[in-house]
Amino acid sequence: MSIASPAAPLSPADDQVVDTPEQAEGAVRTRRRRADLLVAATALVLAVWVTGALWSDPAHRASGVNSGDQAFFEWLLSYGAYALTHGADPLFTHLLNVPDGVNLAVNTSISVYAFAFAPLTILAGPALTFLVILTLNLAGTAYAWYWLFSRHLGANRIGAAVGGLFCGFAPAMISHANAHLNWTAQWVIPLIIARCLLLVRRDRPVRDGALLGLLIAVCFSIAAEALFFTALALGVFTLVWVLFRRDEVKALLRPVLIGLGSGALVAGALLAYPLWLHFAGPQRYHGTGFDPRIHNEDLAAYAAWPERSLAGAVGLNTDLAANPTEENSFFGLPLLLLVIIGLVVLWRRTDRAHRANLLGLGVTAGVFLVLSLGPELRWLGQLTGIPMPEALIGGLPVFNAALPSRLALIVAPVFGLVLAWLATALSRTDGGSMKVSLPGPRWAWVAGLTVALLPLVPTPLLARERAPVPDFFASGQWREYVADGGTVVPVPITNDLLPDGQRWQAAALADAAGAGEGVFRLPAGFFLGPGGPNGTGRIGPIPRPTQTLLETVAKTGAAPAVTDADRAALREDLRYWNASIVVLGDDVHGAHWPTYQPALKSVMTDLLGPPQRVADVWLWKVPTA
Repeated sequence: MSIASPAAPLSPADDQVVDTPEQAEGAVRTRRRRADLLVAATALVLAVWVTGALWSDPAHRASGVNSGDQAFFEWLLSYGAYALTHGADPLFTHLLNVPDGVNLAVNTSISVYAFAFAPLTILAGPALTFLVILTLNLAGTAYAWYWLFSRHLGANRIGAAVGGLFCGFAPAMISHANAHLNWTAQWVIPLIIARCLLLVRRDRPVRDGALLGLLIAVCFSIAAEALFFTALALGVFTLVWVLFRRDEVKALLRPVLIGLGSGALVAGALLAYPLWLHFAGPQRYHGTGFDPRIHNEDLAAYAAWPERSLAGAVGLNTDLAANPTEENSFFGLPLLLLVIIGLVVLWRRTDRAHRANLLGLGVTAGVFLVLSLGPELRWLGQLTGIPMPEALIGGLPVFNAALPSRLALIVAPVFGLVLAWLATALSRTDGGSMKVSLPGPRWAWVAGLTVALLPLVPTPLLARERAPVPDFFASGQWREYVADGGTVVPVPITNDLLPDGQRWQAAALADAAGAGEGVFRLPAGFFLGPGGPNGTGRIGPIPRPTQTLLETVAKTGAAPAVTDADRAALREDLRYWNASIVVLGDDVHGAHWPTYQPALKSVMTDLLGPPQRVADVWLWKVPTA
């Protein structure tokens, strides 16, 4: 755009052009689109980088630390496709855990994903679908937070990119990328927050509330625990904001109540059956059964660095998580200090309106940090005996189904927004309502951001080889041996540590979804159901004698002398499961330890006699009498 000199006004003959307001607005939209595309592309490249070890061979590679959960989510994707094409109940099935079945509403059904990606599952199999969703989850979460920060929360494009990419690839996201399709699907959370903000910013509460209800239903399907945490966090933030700006609340009350009512109607209609199954349906449970004193966050973990990061790559990580998938904080001391200093500086240099937001964010982060520590404070890996506030609420309904350490997941987006505002204040581009000047030299703040964020740059996830699904199942040859409604008994019996049987069934489900045919059933399986202490849940059913025997053999490699009592227990178990055949593959996959296939074959031969070799499996037909 040219600027005319006052001494030489433009004439019609001049070549200079002054932008009209419409042209200026169009230029702004073009710059925004370019920034959006750049952030989206960066997020996708980073997501592929993180999941690259799996992309090298999706069908034969699995999470290096959590292949059991990966098998479970692949099964959910195949079952969802099967339910969609066969008109089956997507939230309850008798294909697992014969004869009792599995309530998927109290598990993580991911029905929305299973339905949306059903064509890909049918065409290419659940392993590829799993990897596509995992990659898009990471990229989509980063972009969704960028979008929220730039469109609704006062950050300019540069600041929003910094904050959004941090949220999408925060230590907790990388940790849960070890096979958790639910916890990595945090792209829906910014959409829910944006819809809540619109309830108070524009006069369309019925429409915005209805869309909020739809998003709540989607989130419930993918990650009900994350939805619960989000509702709690928004409640804490809103309470602080209302107390700080009481004079504005009355004018906002009517549209908010109308919007929430509209959302409740939509969500209630969509979730009526899932909620009934969850709280009153068969095979439900109350509480996870996991010990909150094990699955609580170590206070020192907030200043530690994560394993899959540049800091971890040079050995600066610490072993303070319950397992590699639960590094829910691990921000590193530099970032922790930067965020605290940033909050103080922003508070001192901004207006009252922004101070309400800063106070709400600070209190929300603080509340969830403290609650994530569980019922008893843990420091440097040791329980201290110091009681914590979570002990007061951890036994309440719904709260007892959440792992305390995961409450730390709420802290990461708060940190991301503070980073977005700091980067906005430092950048020299226009945009964003958080217009403050930071004290001290600009280079010092840039250096602080670099020192805080560079060590957290993620490194690729670990992966391991896994045997392909036997051709006996992949080709459908199993149909020659299993009657309609019959059960295939895998050796060993499927659970979270020995996922082969569920992988075999997932392949059969995907094939049956495309061909319109039936599929075999499985005893036990990897799922959450009743049977834990005091009415809580447990992983899988209470094991029957044969399952316990075979798991011990798989884990130890020791083949015990088989007794008549063992044979009688096996016959009873096979009747209980309505078994048609018993199958042992050539390669038994153990999710966390080596397995011993020859010992399993020896024990099963002692139990049922010599097996048949059919295609690429060892098979025993179950006697009819």
